[in-house]
Amino acid sequence: MFFHRSLLLEVRTFAVVPLLVLALSSPWGRGRRAELFVMWSSDDPSLRTQIAALSPTVSPDEARRVAYTTYMTGRELHREWRVAWLPGIQNFLVNMGARKGGLCFQWATELLVRLDALKLQTLELHWAESGANTGAEHNVIVVTARGQAFGEGILLDLWRYSGSLVWAHVGMDPDYRWTENKSELARRLGGTRDVASKQVRSTTKSN
Repeated sequence: MFFHRSLLLEVRTFAVVPLLVLALSSPWGRGRRAELFVMWSSDDPSLRTQIAALSPTVSPDEARRVAYTTYMTGRELHREWRVAWLPGIQNFLVNMGARKGGLCFQWATELLVRLDALKLQTLELHWAESGANTGAEHNVIVVTARGQAFGEGILLDLWRYSGSLVWAHVGMDPDYRWTENKSELARRLGGTRDVASKQVRSTTKSN
C-alpha cells in the first residue's frame, strides 16, 4: 500500500512541477518563492546563470562546466542503468538485483565524483541529506561559491526525475529539508580517490 501511494504521489508531482517551471521563468528575479526547476537541454542557460550569480567570485566557466557535467551525468547514467520512469520503480528494481544502479545515493555519488574531477577553484561541493537514517532518506549534491554557507547553495538532484536534472535553492525545495553532512562528503570522495590511486599504481607496476 505504501509503495502504491508513493507511485501516485510521484505521478502527481511530475504533473505539477513542469507547470511551476513555466510559471516561474526566473528563480529569484521576481520576488516569488522559487521551487523546482528542470534543465531540459545541455545548452539551457538558467542553471549556469544562477550558479554564477552565487557570488562575484564564481568563475562563469566553472558554473557552465558544473551545469553541463551534471546534465550529461544524468543522461549517461539513465542509459547505463536502464532507468525506469518513476524513481520508486527503479529503487525496487535495484533492490531486486534487476538494475545496476539508480538509488538516490548512487546518483549523488556518481555526480560528486565527476564534479570533483573538474578541480573547481571558485565553487565548492557539499553532500546533502534529508531524512537521514530513515527509509525516506534522500541525498543530493549542493554547489556553493567557495567558502559560502551550505544554505546559500543550489541543489543538484538527478534521482527525483529519473536522470533529468532537477535543481533549486537549498531552502526552496518543496519536498525536502536539507542538511549538510561533511563527513559523508569526505568519506565518499576518499573512497573514490583511493580506488583511483590504486588503479594508477597497478597500471604503473604493469608497465
